[in-house]
Amino acid sequence: MKTIAALNTAVTDALAYLSSLPDIREAEVFAASNRQCVLRLNYTSHIPSNGVEEPKSKEDYGIGVRAVFNTPDGPKVGFGSEANTLSLEGIKLALEKARDGAVLDPEFTSLPRPIEQKRTLYDYHDPHITALSEEHFVEAGWKILDGAVDEFASSGLLKELARQRKKTISELGLIVGGDLTLISERIAIASTSMPEVQNDESTITTASITAMVEECDAKGSGYGQYTTLAGIDEQAGRSAAKNALAACGILGDQKGSVAVAPVSVPSGTYAIVFGPQPVSDMFNNLVLPGLTTGSFYGSNSPFMGCMGKRIISARITVVDDATNKAYVGAKGITCEGLPTKRTELITKGVLTDLLSDWYETNRTLHCDPQAAEKLGADPQLLYREGKLLPTSGFRFNQGGGRGYDLSPGTSGTNTMIYSDDAKPLEALIQKVQNGIFIGRIWYCYPINGACQGDFTATVIADSFVIRDGKITAPLKANAIRINDNILRVLNAIDEVSDEKASCILWAADEVPVACSIAVSGVRVEEICAHDPATPTGI
Repeated sequence: MKTIAALNTAVTDALAYLSSLPDIREAEVFAASNRQCVLRLNYTSHIPSNGVEEPKSKEDYGIGVRAVFNTPDGPKVGFGSEANTLSLEGIKLALEKARDGAVLDPEFTSLPRPIEQKRTLYDYHDPHITALSEEHFVEAGWKILDGAVDEFASSGLLKELARQRKKTISELGLIVGGDLTLISERIAIASTSMPEVQNDESTITTASITAMVEECDAKGSGYGQYTTLAGIDEQAGRSAAKNALAACGILGDQKGSVAVAPVSVPSGTYAIVFGPQPVSDMFNNLVLPGLTTGSFYGSNSPFMGCMGKRIISARITVVDDATNKAYVGAKGITCEGLPTKRTELITKGVLTDLLSDWYETNRTLHCDPQAAEKLGADPQLLYREGKLLPTSGFRFNQGGGRGYDLSPGTSGTNTMIYSDDAKPLEALIQKVQNGIFIGRIWYCYPINGACQGDFTATVIADSFVIRDGKITAPLKANAIRINDNILRVLNAIDEVSDEKASCILWAADEVPVACSIAVSGVRVEEICAHDPATPTGI
């Protein structure tokens, strides 16, 4: 990776050059260097396999320029970047791209300028991840895989299942797959209004693991997020294997216990306990996109006109906190050179703030005559109260890294979803007479437009039928689909769990840390319900 010193020099030289050009009103230079290391886990008990394979890495670096040009038609704004260089020649190439693509933007006010908020987070990355060796990388992967294999090997339930089926444990078809990803990021930024170069350096490590018992069509998930290399442990692998074993449907641990086959349920409305992964996925795809100033400006939020009003159950609070270094989404400054902060978006069900970047904050404050109507409150008053601040402007590459080749946009970081009135998960399940525990969903997305709140999602793993307050059978994977409305769901929360878990979502910018929630009357539809052979659990 490029050093902080090299990034600083490039940004300093670039800003000096841009400041000397007569047609540039103001400019911003952003340099970044990223490294992503990924390895795959591929263990199969019944087929020869490598266990840990494909350890690989990629690096990228470059420089980006945002500039405001004086032209006969008025000020034009443009952005350009150049990859694999930090040289003055690269700056000139990026500048020409910015000049060629510059446009008149009547809603543009200025490039970012200092705000009253002060930076609070420094030196929070793990240098051992930045200096990762091949040996330590592969060792970390084996540690996670060993956790899963050991969980399988030591399971009395699995031994009983093998005995009943007159097979060895390995013949049951044990599979562990997934990936371990370590990301290192370095940035430097300076601009006409903030000429002193600022730096940020962060490291992110995540694991997403799936374990299976093929003989039982059972699948389980496990996740890990680690702020240090030393913190990588077996837990993600163990959790995946434990969940796969639970999905086998073996009830009890005594000899002679019988495995309950996975079942489906008929279409209808059910009391559902959503685990941390589906809660995270629903918020990521359906709620958080509507909690930005940009979505309100475009009238594309389910919460239009609701600032200061209750929008979901009073049991739920949602906070985005980039300054919390206990989680991997932490950032010291934004990709616009502004400090990050803790933003309380929803407080006990009430909409209290929005995520924003510099452009969207200023467009809302100065360029939208309907802003008060859209928000449901005076934006100037909100800003004076410390809300709508541009502290969430990032240039996140999908899959990791901070992109020198991207313009800033609004993104979340560590997004915490929790309740001050919480109970143990077991208490949530015990209150359900006939319902479902849903532990993992996929393809969760809005239908009929984001504002309506209607959505669909497929249940794919870690889910169980609940009857009389007890889990009675695993739910067959891909057997049901949720078709409901997120506003109705989040206003029908009966209880919230006191445990929170961080789940790794596909291509998500933020890192959700979510509780479980019990919701009444959720509409589900059975997939392939026309098949008369499909067993039902309720």
